[in-house]
Amino acid sequence: MNHYSKQNFRLTESIGFLIAKARNILTVEMDAVLKDLDISSQQMGILMSLKLGLAATPFELSKALGIDTGLMTRMLDKLETKDLLQRSRSLEDRRVVDLALTKKGEAVAGQIPGVAPDVLNAHLKNFSKAEFEELRRLLRKFLDE
Repeated sequence: MNHYSKQNFRLTESIGFLIAKARNILTVEMDAVLKDLDISSQQMGILMSLKLGLAATPFELSKALGIDTGLMTRMLDKLETKDLLQRSRSLEDRRVVDLALTKKGEAVAGQIPGVAPDVLNAHLKNFSKAEFEELRRLLRKFLDE
């Protein structure tokens, strides 16, 4: 089913626009609360993915977070410079780079759950539990997950 046509398409009412706007607002606010940890919201995603074991290589991170490999490499460079993660060649396949949090990276990742929920909760304060669950369900459906 097509929901948009040339006749009814309005940029500011499109799902793409609304999702992008919501993402931009969350990014700015999340970056602000993460400033004291010296990381960005995108770097937060990398650190938390590694901490939770959701990914262990740059490719897996790129896929999990929806970030192209070029940008991922630059972000990993920054995190490595900050001594938050380390790269090493896989012993099984030298073409693969394994990622691991350093002790400092573990410490920073451990602080994220103490600050990140406030940003999200501020935007969800007028949602009932059912609406919150429905929003998550619909976003997963939109993403085909």
